[in-house]
Formats: sequence, C-alpha cells, structure tokens
Amino acid sequence: MLSKATAISLFTSGGIGDLALRASGFDILVSNEMMPERHAVFECNFPSATSITGDIWTRVGEIEEATRHRLAGRELSLLYATPPCQGMSKNGRGKLLNAVRAGRKPPSDPRNRLIIPTLELAKRLKPETLLFENVPEMSETVILDASSRAIGIIDLIREQLGSEYDGRAEVVEFADYGVPQRRQRLITVFTRSSELRAWFDSHGSVLPVPTHARTPRSGQRAWVTVRDAISGFPPLDAGTPSGATSDIPFHKVPLLDEMKYWWVRRTPPERGAFDNQCDGCGWDQNATHVANRAKDGINRASTATPLFCERCGSLLPRPHVERDGVKQIMRGFTSAYKRMSFDKPATALTRNLSYACSDNKLHPVQHRVLSLREAFAIHTIDRYVYHWCRKDGKRVADKVIREIIGESIPPLGLQCITDHLIAIRDGKGVRPRNERAQLMLELNARE
Repeated sequence: MLSKATAISLFTSGGIGDLALRASGFDILVSNEMMPERHAVFECNFPSATSITGDIWTRVGEIEEATRHRLAGRELSLLYATPPCQGMSKNGRGKLLNAVRAGRKPPSDPRNRLIIPTLELAKRLKPETLLFENVPEMSETVILDASSRAIGIIDLIREQLGSEYDGRAEVVEFADYGVPQRRQRLITVFTRSSELRAWFDSHGSVLPVPTHARTPRSGQRAWVTVRDAISGFPPLDAGTPSGATSDIPFHKVPLLDEMKYWWVRRTPPERGAFDNQCDGCGWDQNATHVANRAKDGINRASTATPLFCERCGSLLPRPHVERDGVKQIMRGFTSAYKRMSFDKPATALTRNLSYACSDNKLHPVQHRVLSLREAFAIHTIDRYVYHWCRKDGKRVADKVIREIIGESIPPLGLQCITDHLIAIRDGKGVRPRNERAQLMLELNARE
C-alpha cells in the first residue's frame, strides 16, 4: 500500500465512501453496484474506474476478470465492501443462531447473504486487506451459508479467509473522528499484511485512536457540532415558496402544509412537536409524549398523549391525523418532528432526512428540515471534490441523493481509518504498544 495502492469497491452506490479511499491514495480500479441510478453518479465522479452494474451474484466472474485486467500483474491492495444493511438482525447472535438451527427461525434476509459472493471474490483475488463497513448489528447477524448452514457473518468471514488473514470487527462512532454526526458503524478489517498483522498483535486493533470526544482528553478535541457545520448557511423557512429557497445550489427545503408548519413553528429548541403546549390559553403543563417498551421488547409510543389542552380544550399543535372526523395523536417515535441540537453532532442522516417526521431532522431553530446542502456538510461530503451528476448527463433526483447519503459512510471518518491503515502498512504508525487499547477502555467506561 505504498504510492500506487489499488482497490476495488463493492456495493458502491454513489461512491461517497470511495472519496475517502481516493483521498488516502487508492486507485479504484473496479466498482460494482446493483442500482443503475446510483452507479451513474459514481461513474461521473470516478470516470477512470471500470464500472460493473448489476447483481453481484451474477457478476462475480466479470468483476474478477475486470480486476485482473486492471491490475496487470500488480497486487490488489484493498477490497472495500459495504453490503446492504436493511436485513441485519438486532437479536443476539447466540440466541438467533440456536433458533435457526432448531428450526424456530426462518432463513435470514437474502440481502445478508451478499457476503457470500463478496468472500468468493476475496478468495479469488487475494487482496492484501479487506475492509467491510456495515451497521453494528452485522456482528450479531446469522445467515445460511452456501451449504445452508447457520453461521454468524463475522465467523463466516474468518472461516472463508483462513489463517492467512487476521482481523476483527469493531464498532466505530464517527463523531469520534471529527464528523458532525453521530453515526455508529461496524468496521471489519481482515489483512494478510505482515505489518498490519503485527499491529493487530501489539495493539489489538488497526483502527486509529479517536481524535474527538464528547469529553475531550489527552489532546483530543470536542465533538464537531451541527452549529459548526451549518450555522453559516442563509436562513430558510418552509412556510412560503420564497422562504424555502436560496441562490445556493441544493440549499432549499420542501414546503410544509399549514398544519405541519404550525407543529414545527411551535416546537422549541431541542424538543419535539409531540410535546408542544397550548397556543390558545398558554397552558404549558399538558402531559408530554412518552414511549415505553412493550412485553415483546418493542418500543411503543403512547397513544394516551393529549391532543387537546387539558385546561381550555383547544387543539394542541401536535402531530395528529383525522379519521372519520375524529382527530387522533399521530403514531410515531418520540424523536419524530423533533429539532436537532445546535451544540451536539447530528443524529445519523437517513434516506428520510428531508421529511419532518424523520428522526431528529428539524433544523435547530428555523422552521424547516435540513437542506441537502446542509446534509452534505454534516456528512462531510463537502470536504471533497464531488459532483451530483450522472455520466449520462441526466439530472440526479433529490430522492436518489437522499438514498446515497443515507446508505453511505461519512468520508472524513473513513479517511481517518484508511490513512491509518496505510501509515501502519508503510511503517509510519505511531501509537505505542497497548496505549490505544487502554484509551479505548477508559473512553468506553466513561460512556
């Protein structure tokens, strides 16, 4: 992994994570993505890569052939893969594994099995290092392998790669690397590099020490906040067409209808609209919205939250629906229609980031959701050269942009990791023996 590091990218989407690889010095030779409208954005931004669009199950041979052609005898430095996460299980792995084996659970979501063709490519191409990125639940997810045997995904990776590779999976909080967003991901690194394996043996991890923290120590900086990321943008207001747009590309927001605008306008900083108080008499002691776990362990929002003022009977500015002429409190999580905090990192951006009902996505003080331009800043895309364009010249729909952001990894955080991998591989790692492990133990204890 010296000056001409090579990489292939699987489940590429629009190439947001690949920005980090490129910034770390990797030459991305081949990419594979199933969705053409997303891959077209990658192709626009990485025109020198060979793009193979389609289902990886049927494209393994084509990806292998294209990679070998582009390598021209060189070694593949990195296989980077971000399989879809929607099917990952939140159940404990041991409990789920026993249930599958006992026949009490059906076969896993087929999207979880995309690790199988990924590992087939790894065995054929023998990359020096593999880097997988997914939700933390991946570590607890059980699949049926090619022989219909129930096995944990991480166990399968270790088994298929064999003793030549060493590695582990770790949950990373990307706010700890200067990203103004709380986004936890499972970073799994397996390698046959002698330098990286030696680092594993000495430090227990090849991930860098966090540079930021909620409570900084030992040279760390405070978490980057929403205020740091977006306070410089011109104000917008979702109540009128003229107020919802600006001259800055992508700095615009969808209009809210009169009722939803009322809910949002009345929502105080760092609060949710379900807790709004009376506009009529000013009574501010109406019961607030709560959520409790039911017997099955699922988080259930209260259906008894008052929708009418308990003093004067006026309709409260709280999210509600009307059925057969009867107004009812809207079913939803307590984080719906809730304002972000200016002085903390944002909650994880999802594909629903432009909807007021999404999780903590109202602007901290303005009456609207985030603009896409603000989302670029919070996701750290604006730190890199990246264009929302398609190779075929067609416009990239806002929906596709949201999907690409919501299903990608903040490139700044990933670059901290890939830069560190390269530094170790090139003999420039600087952490003393066991210091990182000790620091992580202390940080985890405080959390």
